[in-house]
Amino acid sequence: MSTINNIIHNLYLHRRFFMFGVGIICVFVVGFFISVFFLIGKISFVIMVLFLMFDLLIVYNADKGISGDRILPEKMSNGDQNMIRISLRNHYNYKVICDIIEEIPVEFQVRDFCLNKILMAGESVMLQYQLRPTFRGQVTFGKLHVFVTSPIGLIKRRFVFLENRSIAVYPAFVLMQKYELLAFSQKLLYHGLKKVRRLGHTMEFENIKEYVAGDDFRTVNWKATAKSNKLMVNQYQDERAQAVYGIIDQGRVMKMPFDGLSLLDYAINACLAVSNIVLKKNDYMGFLSFSKKVENRVIAERKATQMQRIMEALYNVKSDFFESDYGRLYSDVKRNIPHRSLLLLFTNFETRDGMLRQLPYLKVLAKNHLLIVIFFQNTELEILSNHTTNNTQEIFDKIIAEKFIFEKKLIVSELKKYGIHSILTKPEHLTIDTINKYLSLKAGGRI
Repeated sequence: MSTINNIIHNLYLHRRFFMFGVGIICVFVVGFFISVFFLIGKISFVIMVLFLMFDLLIVYNADKGISGDRILPEKMSNGDQNMIRISLRNHYNYKVICDIIEEIPVEFQVRDFCLNKILMAGESVMLQYQLRPTFRGQVTFGKLHVFVTSPIGLIKRRFVFLENRSIAVYPAFVLMQKYELLAFSQKLLYHGLKKVRRLGHTMEFENIKEYVAGDDFRTVNWKATAKSNKLMVNQYQDERAQAVYGIIDQGRVMKMPFDGLSLLDYAINACLAVSNIVLKKNDYMGFLSFSKKVENRVIAERKATQMQRIMEALYNVKSDFFESDYGRLYSDVKRNIPHRSLLLLFTNFETRDGMLRQLPYLKVLAKNHLLIVIFFQNTELEILSNHTTNNTQEIFDKIIAEKFIFEKKLIVSELKKYGIHSILTKPEHLTIDTINKYLSLKAGGRI
């Protein structure tokens, strides 16, 4: 009884069955007026039933007609394309047509997913597709459904594989690895990263090397020159072990969306990429986020597990609709970060007045630390300001957009007046510009 129920439960009629059925019905209708068509209809019906029975027999003849599996990554990268693979093997001794339907996590809102593949007898195949999450957290993949059609093509047999499996979506570690390669290669200029001329000297010795044209004569090592009978110079490297903190505002100003991701997610992805570069440069990296209170704090260290600790802290950052308390941020920084450090503050100011309310706290932070305020250009306003106007209302809209764009530039000027570094950037350029700023400060001996 259970076998019959299983057959019925996984049996579906193909579109071809209904097409033949409609055709036979039409023949019977014509047979009411022309008797020979009635006989043709009977014969056609019997043939169709025989083909249907034969199709059932060959499709259900094998218990394991198709085997399938889904291969997921250990974790998914937020904002990046993540590869999902499906492996299938045909155990039938004839060619089959497979329709693959995935129960993709509801968060992706993909409601029409279907892959089609023809498998020859005994053939194995690896299919793949990509998903781009625009959120962080746990997602659950459901079952994998494979509908098999024989060459006759009157019915479909469904095979169901796998149980529900959860996977975590982490900040963009794929982007992090990409910029790690770029930051330590010669391809920086092609991606917006730039090398900066060093101002003066850092005094951390690295090695002694033979003089080449362009080396500073002040670094000549005369003792090594006398021993080797060649002109030798001391080579210095960037001073290490400087503390860098990524500070993310998780208040209401970071809720604004852009290309599917919120500004908060862009800040998290950029902070992760910068953290990796900082640790590779042998500096200390820490992190904290704040809104009504300071949370997700990671003290700046250079342990082997520091990158994982920062990633877990970034994974747990959530935006809310509260106004961010910069006063509490200042008191927390003063209490927990006693030494002068580089503070990368990811936030957003839409108006000059909004920045002026927080300026007293930014000034005292900049007094004790090297503060960089990182905020965002509103790309939608820039598109609107470049739009050709056709009526009075559009002129008003364009003027207002230009006013807000100009206010962003005023914010940069106001911060500069008080000696506060700032980065005004588009969301898609945030990671590049932040890494650039860190590398330029590092090369200039500011940290």
